[in-house]
Amino acid sequence: MQIQIVDYRDKNAGKLFVQSLRETGFGVLINHPVQQELVESIYKNWFEFFNTDEKRAFSFDPKKQDGYFSPEISETAKGQTKKDLKEYFHVYPWGRIPEQLKDEILTYYKNASDLASELLDWVEKYSPENVSSKYSEKLSNMIKDTPNTLLRILHYPPLNGDEEPGAVRAAAHEDINLLTILPAANEPGLQVQQQDGSWVDVPSDFGSLIINIGDMLQEASGGYFPSTSHRVINPSGEASKKSRISLPLFLHPRGEVVLSDRHTSESYLLERLKELGVK
Repeated sequence: MQIQIVDYRDKNAGKLFVQSLRETGFGVLINHPVQQELVESIYKNWFEFFNTDEKRAFSFDPKKQDGYFSPEISETAKGQTKKDLKEYFHVYPWGRIPEQLKDEILTYYKNASDLASELLDWVEKYSPENVSSKYSEKLSNMIKDTPNTLLRILHYPPLNGDEEPGAVRAAAHEDINLLTILPAANEPGLQVQQQDGSWVDVPSDFGSLIINIGDMLQEASGGYFPSTSHRVINPSGEASKKSRISLPLFLHPRGEVVLSDRHTSESYLLERLKELGVK
């Protein structure tokens, strides 16, 4: 199993990208249209925000799920017992956003969402007919005008040595949504689980874009596209003294979108949020 690094400008980019998703749950794009300068500026400005007390004024709303999530209430991955070593902020265009960070982060949200629609069209185009026939509507249409697509700004603080034994930056988990779009973080650590149970590093050269399948696409495709376990491991040595900033965009359909005979998007999300302990 090898994750493909696909040049967005390649005439066969869509086919190669979807092949990688199918085989590994992940795909990596280079020479994509998301501006690296914008990503770097967001990393810098939100790192500064996480190091202020202002973040506490945006404490998350349990009902709306927007705002700041402190390390004390951070996620516990499904099947795990220890909270992840992270804090994060949930950005929705309708939600609360620090005024000085708003224009920049919403520009990124729109740009990444536009690319996301194209990637979902690729997935549908290269789905076998018996799989694409399961989709209740065009995949890209599932996220059109959705209020639910979530941009999460993650901060993994430096390790200080007194972390709870066994706690990691992000324990092994699968994402809930259709696809996740992630610019390579400022520090390494992302790994994907192979079919034999071993873990390998995800190619994450700064400037590349990492995309992985979520549970909702697995559900909608009848399991054809696998939602693959991944994690962020703790660094060692000098790297443990550095923060890690990450910027995943989770593509969530409108709540009424039918994923399968078992679930709508809304019913699936509520089930998973309860499992994570944040609902």
